[in-house]
Amino acid sequence: MALRAIRISTEEILRKKCKEVKDINNKIFTLLDDMADTMYDSNGVGLAAPQVGILRRIVIVDVGEGLFELINPVIVETSGEQIGDEACLSVPGKIGKVARPDYCKVEALDRNGKKVIVEGKGLMARALCHEIDHLDGVLYIDRLIDNELYDVEDCEEEQ
Repeated sequence: MALRAIRISTEEILRKKCKEVKDINNKIFTLLDDMADTMYDSNGVGLAAPQVGILRRIVIVDVGEGLFELINPVIVETSGEQIGDEACLSVPGKIGKVARPDYCKVEALDRNGKKVIVEGKGLMARALCHEIDHLDGVLYIDRLIDNELYDVEDCEEEQ
């Protein structure tokens, strides 16, 4: 297991559409493990493969409910709406307001190739949508409701 460099928003790779994973093998296991190490080391709640330079449809999420590893995730249902602050490891030090569904249901494969369904409300729904957006080259800064990014430090001082 190793830490991988997190790509930042100015890098072209983050704007590309990822390819489906056809074969779950040792390279995918290593990628999943490295992504988890990298996310936890960076105090993130999610990470998508393109954020570490790999154009494959893989995301991981842990909002405090345990680690979810999702291969070829597809959002199959959403409902409600939440508007809240969002940040990204690929947009360091910044935060912005984004509207997301309040509920999200995702179908994917786990590391064993077994179909899984993950459902989430609130932060989990936000994280799932945010990470799956990365797989299509979309960053949260593309979805800002007021087109404003704020410094994280400024937001922490206000609280």
